Amino acid sequence: MIAIGLMSGTSLDGVDAALVELRPAEHGYAIELRRFATTPFDPELTALLRAVLPPQSGSGAAIAELHRRLGAAFARAAVEIAGKTRVDYVASHGQTIYHDGPRNITLQLGDPFVIREAVGASVCYDFRSADCAAGGAGAPLVPYVDALLFGSRSEDRVAVNLGGIANVTALPRSGEILAAFDTGPGNMLIDACVRERTNGATSFDRDGALAARGRADETLLAAMLADPYFALTPPKTTGRERFGAHFLREHGSVGALSLEDALATLTELTAASVAAAIRSLPFERPRVILSGGGASNATLTMRLAERLPDCIVERSDAMEIPADAKEAIAFAVLGYETLRERAANVPRATGARHAVTLGAIAPHGLRALLEAVERECR
Repeated sequence: MIAIGLMSGTSLDGVDAALVELRPAEHGYAIELRRFATTPFDPELTALLRAVLPPQSGSGAAIAELHRRLGAAFARAAVEIAGKTRVDYVASHGQTIYHDGPRNITLQLGDPFVIREAVGASVCYDFRSADCAAGGAGAPLVPYVDALLFGSRSEDRVAVNLGGIANVTALPRSGEILAAFDTGPGNMLIDACVRERTNGATSFDRDGALAARGRADETLLAAMLADPYFALTPPKTTGRERFGAHFLREHGSVGALSLEDALATLTELTAASVAAAIRSLPFERPRVILSGGGASNATLTMRLAERLPDCIVERSDAMEIPADAKEAIAFAVLGYETLRERAANVPRATGARHAVTLGAIAPHGLRALLEAVERECR
């Protein structure tokens, strides 16, 4: 089965598109990544997004326009990554506009029918709503795929995604997912600080170079780590609603620091909160597998490794899953589970009452697609 996985996360940097070949295997899937690319959002679309994301609030008209324009952006990314390859289906996460896990509310935009029209294939979408309807937070959903990609019978492992928000999946050698939850900010506060200090000229700290020249303010770091979210016990999920740019304003002393010291402090906040989450797990020396944009931040990964001296810390590339592509690959897999009508949430991670099939389908030749899926899975 040839699929396209589409993902846009809390970093708001564009659409990640992965063209993958998936073949059902004994304990999951054999996955071959054929192509991967990130298509940046155009500046006007980014501005529209920021105008409706928390703590802002947008009109119904603005939301409707974003839904259409994001659909077009996802469609372009899908067409470009497909090239001349015939695609069996597309799985699109969409762009999260609002998320309130404790109230079982989530909303992702990106019109799947615009994608279907452009690609000429069925589109699986809206993966989070089913879990919310079953009493879950709708996140995190990727742990199901983390277990398929990174699980091991010989050692305990922790999959860490360093996106705008950071999350961990605990994979004991027993084979079952022990826990999965958002640890707090990943790149989100770092990016917000760079963007504010440079008036939008720069949107992130490339390779962590600025943070490497700074020094963390320990008093400010302690104040940030005192946020009640870090003390919550899983299952838990968070997002821009708590750790958006307004978090920097709530800790006003960030503005009194140099850019380098501010970024060093925010980088340390991510490293400290992720490391604390990993240390809370009943593992002695787990292998820590990093993915997401933050895996390319050398300063962040170094600080995380230094806080976990007994662990092997490495990028998911070491397991043939490129760190930047992991989330897009994950949604391609979740799309296949939708077509198989198999449950793919992890209730102990999301808090759902029971396991559910995720996703809706914008059909295009759906009968033939489902017959092909059935043949492959025999």
